[in-house]
Amino acid sequence: MTAAASRPLITEFVDYPAGDVVGEAYVAHDGATGRPRPCVVLAHAWDGQNGSIRARAEEFAAQGRVAFALDLYGKGVRGEETGDNARLMMPLLNDRGHLRDRLVAGVAAARQHPLVDPDRLVVIGWCFGGLCALDAARCNAGGVRGVVSIHGVLKPPGFAEQPRITAKILVLHGWEDPVAPPEDVLVLARELTAARADWQLHAYGHAMHAFTFPGAQMPERGLQYDADAARRAQQAIDGFLAEVLGPVER
Repeated sequence: MTAAASRPLITEFVDYPAGDVVGEAYVAHDGATGRPRPCVVLAHAWDGQNGSIRARAEEFAAQGRVAFALDLYGKGVRGEETGDNARLMMPLLNDRGHLRDRLVAGVAAARQHPLVDPDRLVVIGWCFGGLCALDAARCNAGGVRGVVSIHGVLKPPGFAEQPRITAKILVLHGWEDPVAPPEDVLVLARELTAARADWQLHAYGHAMHAFTFPGAQMPERGLQYDADAARRAQQAIDGFLAEVLGPVER
């Protein structure tokens, strides 16, 4: 057991301004003081900042980093973890500039936390949050050294110009994901290459959408948990965090 894991986690809700809404972030850390530490910024799926993303924040915090779970819909706006949340997600998917502004505001709030090293952040997102992670890289959000998209939506924002992407990018993708078919993967690869990004793609054969969520059990809709793909994805995430953020400092 590590020193971080032996300490009880400290969690809190933190309000922050996000343009037209007030976001309510969920922050978790192990309580250690001293020099500021790297931060894992978490972007939620289409259901909003609910229990599952908070649990993942606590997992990352137990490793000794600060975890900052964004609220991209606004305080009090939550969906259903197993329901249809298109009404919440689609307005932001249809206005990627608006989404970008909320992402930049959330990352800025994470950088202002007193325990966070403002220049050592990684954004990680699942499903809709995977697209958000990629958009954080696309807009070169301040302090973001890397992003991870996990069974994410891959469609580009369609802006007139894409500057060089400076953050490292890891895409973890289920090859049978109907949300992001193979043609979307190829479009993303061309986009990131043109932007001179340092990118890598792990595609898991036979894995569907939401392959890291144990509750995903609807293969007829292309949603299915895959234990092997989930385990391999976690190993890839751990290696990426070590590479981009370095070892956790005690």
